[in-house]
Amino acid sequence: MKLTWEDLPQGPVNCLVRLEEAGFAAYPVGGCVRDLLLGREPGDVDVCTSALPEQVMALFPPAVPTGLQHGTVTVPTPDGNVEITTFRREEGYADGRHPDAVSFDVGLREDLSRRDFTVNAMALGREGETLDFFGGRQDLKRGIIRCVGEPDRRFSEDALRMLRALRFCAQLGFELEENTAAALCRNAHLVQKVSRERIKAEMEKTLLSPRPQLTGAMAEAGLLDHLHRFPKSLELSSLETVPPTPEARWRAFCAATGFPISALPAERRLRRAVEHPEAAVIPTLALKPKDLMALGLQGPEISAAQKKLALHILDCPEDNTWEGLTALLRRGR
Repeated sequence: MKLTWEDLPQGPVNCLVRLEEAGFAAYPVGGCVRDLLLGREPGDVDVCTSALPEQVMALFPPAVPTGLQHGTVTVPTPDGNVEITTFRREEGYADGRHPDAVSFDVGLREDLSRRDFTVNAMALGREGETLDFFGGRQDLKRGIIRCVGEPDRRFSEDALRMLRALRFCAQLGFELEENTAAALCRNAHLVQKVSRERIKAEMEKTLLSPRPQLTGAMAEAGLLDHLHRFPKSLELSSLETVPPTPEARWRAFCAATGFPISALPAERRLRRAVEHPEAAVIPTLALKPKDLMALGLQGPEISAAQKKLALHILDCPEDNTWEGLTALLRRGR
């Protein structure tokens, strides 16, 4: 497949052209290149460049220094924000998440060599050439997620990469490469260093993907051991049939595994949807409070009946008729 910069939104293209016209090397990189090669609409477009952060800031006055210590500047465009990052080398990862030192004395190849997976370690030249030093295109064809270089090193540098590996498998329909999968299990305990906000984000992206059952693979690999004691074997294929909303998929995951949503920093709306799923159903019941009163229920009995009926309707929505709910109540009395 022959790609060009013109396959990207105009905002990022304008940034690339301006950098080149100023005498700097510049390339679209990472996920946008992967998605173009897969025939998918690219999301955010990231750019890597030989320009130093202060040079990028000078070229783009509206730029925001979102990560100067790591060489990253964010440029707002009509097509969304573009992250522009200087070619860099990273050294030391004392916290298991972030480099202790960053230097900008490298070229494109070394910059790509520090990235997580081969399918995310490609850049796109202006004439449409795919700059792929680590076999990313071949891995796209094979449908595998494979670490760049030594997987134990990649995961010890940044433990979040293990969750991302399974999330990419879920979103792209890929499988983990054998050595990458083995290293993931060996290093699973390092995920304790990852913030719960980031864990929740990766789990939710997986739950909302075409293969939500791979959240079970996260648990079985030991990536979530510090959050919950999961059953030894998980069968979560039924998650595919659940509507792909955060509330519905989290509720189904927690119900199937016993996972407490309170273990993660979930917003109040989501926690309520998971812990009290009947609350959203009660207003939709075919039997209203006045109907329950006519059937002889009073006070707390009405609330208890509504909760019971709503929990039943979550599993059997076809029973939400006046006749069906009345019959259900009479059977339970």
